Amino acid sequence: MNSTNLLLIHHQLLEEDIVKQVAKLKNIDLRQALGIYYKSRLAKQIEEGTYGIDCMSPEWLAQDLLENEPELFSDCTIPQKDR
Repeated sequence: MNSTNLLLIHHQLLEEDIVKQVAKLKNIDLRQALGIYYKSRLAKQIEEGTYGIDCMSPEWLAQDLLENEPELFSDCTIPQKDR
């Protein structure tokens, strides 16, 4: 396996963990968190490897997304609990 493939796998796992963390922090489902993530500047920065951001923890990156791109969460709906 070459370094390009390893980097791709690393990015995929990082993105998965970020999406899970966003869903947890905002109490939204994974599908909604995934859509938000892929609209974000953060997703583009990770894809491009900008600033070595892909070396940060998924927890830190999820929190950063919440703080620096709050407009992405304006239409978040919290799923209703089963009655």
